[in-house]
Amino acid sequence: MFDFVHPINWAVAGPHYALAALFGYLLGSIPFGLIFVKLAGGGDVRQIGSGNIGATNVLRTGKKGIAAATFLCDAGKGAAAVLVLRVLYGNDMAVFGALGAVLGHLFPVWLGFRGGKGISTFFGVTFALCWPVGLMAGATWLAVAFLFRISSLSALVTTLLSPLYMILMGQHLYATLYLVLAALIWLMHRANIARLLKGTEPKIGAKKA
Repeated sequence: MFDFVHPINWAVAGPHYALAALFGYLLGSIPFGLIFVKLAGGGDVRQIGSGNIGATNVLRTGKKGIAAATFLCDAGKGAAAVLVLRVLYGNDMAVFGALGAVLGHLFPVWLGFRGGKGISTFFGVTFALCWPVGLMAGATWLAVAFLFRISSLSALVTTLLSPLYMILMGQHLYATLYLVLAALIWLMHRANIARLLKGTEPKIGAKKA
């Protein structure tokens, strides 16, 4: 069951993994939502809705095209981190790059470590690491969104199930990563979880005061 685990000489490999994570972090920390909304004349997206820089909050500006571009670019930076590191150094490095990319989106150094909630970048790294799981995760998000029209609930269910999807695909190393990513994304959604429990979480497309 644990044949994917292999001994690591951290004294030798640690700096390389750290650099892979840093590379992913720097890509992940590019605040596309903030940049796109400002370029479109929408002001500072951090002063709108939930205050985060992700696609869901950008959608609250009413600029659907900008929200779509934000999602694609936030996903793209995660996918780029994984694909570049995989091609150059292999899967282990890609895993650290994926983690770094999500952390960069959540905690961008340029914005005082206050970024988005990670779901777009999560999808990007998922499709790059294992595209069948990306399809399953996407189908899960869409199904929950269709039923409940609540973006945060879709994200929570999707991230919760993704480690299981990785296990089903035989990707045990990735499943370990996705337990960490799910924990991070659930942590960033703690306010959403509180509103879900109260029944006050806004639905997709609603403008939040």
